[in-house]
Amino acid sequence: MIKRFYPLNDKTLDFKFIQNEEDFIVEEQPIKFSLSGSFLVLKIKKTNCDTWELIDRLAKFLGIYSNEIGYAGLKDKRATTTQYISIPKKYSKEIKLFKNKKIEILETYLHNQKLNIGDLEGNRFKINLHNVEVPDINHIQKIIKVITKNGMPNYFGYQRFGKDVMENLDKAKSVIYGEEIIKDRKLAKMLISAYQSSFFNAWLVERLKLDENEFKLLDGDIFMDLEKDKLFTPKVITEKITKDFKDSKIVPTGLLPGRKVFKSIGEALKIEEKYDDLYIQEKGYRREAIVFPKDISCKYDASKKVCSLDFILPKGSYATVLVEFLANRNFS
Repeated sequence: MIKRFYPLNDKTLDFKFIQNEEDFIVEEQPIKFSLSGSFLVLKIKKTNCDTWELIDRLAKFLGIYSNEIGYAGLKDKRATTTQYISIPKKYSKEIKLFKNKKIEILETYLHNQKLNIGDLEGNRFKINLHNVEVPDINHIQKIIKVITKNGMPNYFGYQRFGKDVMENLDKAKSVIYGEEIIKDRKLAKMLISAYQSSFFNAWLVERLKLDENEFKLLDGDIFMDLEKDKLFTPKVITEKITKDFKDSKIVPTGLLPGRKVFKSIGEALKIEEKYDDLYIQEKGYRREAIVFPKDISCKYDASKKVCSLDFILPKGSYATVLVEFLANRNFS
């Protein structure tokens, strides 16, 4: 597995980072709900319970198929997480009787459609780092300023690839090339997604190493307009393109190989084509190379040597990547 590279950080820190319900708290930042309609959205707080377990428990309780339950994003098990789940409105009375020691329904809202993956604005994270020495906190604050100004690499975090990384990627390749059949569609999809993500991460490492002081834009790059949420490809990198990138209005994107996806051209394609696989039949995507965390705060308890981080990331971005950037090392 390729090592995730973090530019503009010349020091490795040895603080302790553990995902658990006290030190890793995630809160979905929801879309605006219509407050009327045939779906009931549940705001749910849960501990040591991932999204799949949550959906299974709700489906069994209501006596419905799990695909009747909508969700905006997947949340880790080893954490305290707040997320939004939708169920058909006709189960409004039954859901009031649901009780589970790991799952608490905080609020409900009416909405005009089932929640789908991506129906959220972003995620707020509250993370504790342990064994942080005084010189470390000074360096952490320095790197936070770098991240605030320049953004951070939008890698897929280690969670994306599972515990047995190479084994999972090899298995995914066998499925894609028709050498192995996995009947569990959900598992097959997860393996292929990890395989696609590995190409993106490898591409991003190469692009970051072109210029370690700033992300080097190339002719033929495909950009995301962050305000319009649209992709576009300028013929050449102009002063305006460079300025818009520095002003965080646009960002270059990388490829998750697959079908029906835009490919870069020209100079950018020379690098991108090394991280493609035309055998992949799953839909391809483009992902922002750089992401800009918002509202980053950092508090330090010198007596306990604990650094508490609080920040918001756009949907699909990994908090563990920000923590890795601060530490300048990969956790898994």
